[in-house]
Amino acid sequence: QVQLVESGGGLVQPGGSLRLSCAASGMLFSVYDMGWHRQAPGKQRELVVVMTSGGSTNYADSVKGRFTISRDNAEKMVYLQMNSLKPEDTAVYYCNAVLRKVDGRPLNDYWGQGTQVTVSS
Repeated sequence: QVQLVESGGGLVQPGGSLRLSCAASGMLFSVYDMGWHRQAPGKQRELVVVMTSGGSTNYADSVKGRFTISRDNAEKMVYLQMNSLKPEDTAVYYCNAVLRKVDGRPLNDYWGQGTQVTVSS
């Protein structure tokens, strides 16, 4: 059974930093594209960043230069280092794992339960 468990959220002041972690289990981690999404109150869930199984990354424009994704395939972990946090980064952050077919279409798609990040003074 696949599980994604996020941790590391919390309350931080504007300009501060947080590091989110996502622990994966029950899956061949290295072949999955791993990503972080977020959902703010009253808004749709949006992509923050994705790292493909090959290591390529795609960041949302709003977080470029401030957030960094990394993954440890041996430990089945993915991380999101968030610096220079802004109030508009406040959201529930979700870890996502996608296994894609050769044509790019998703074959498996898993989500964690989310971790709250609140940026406020």
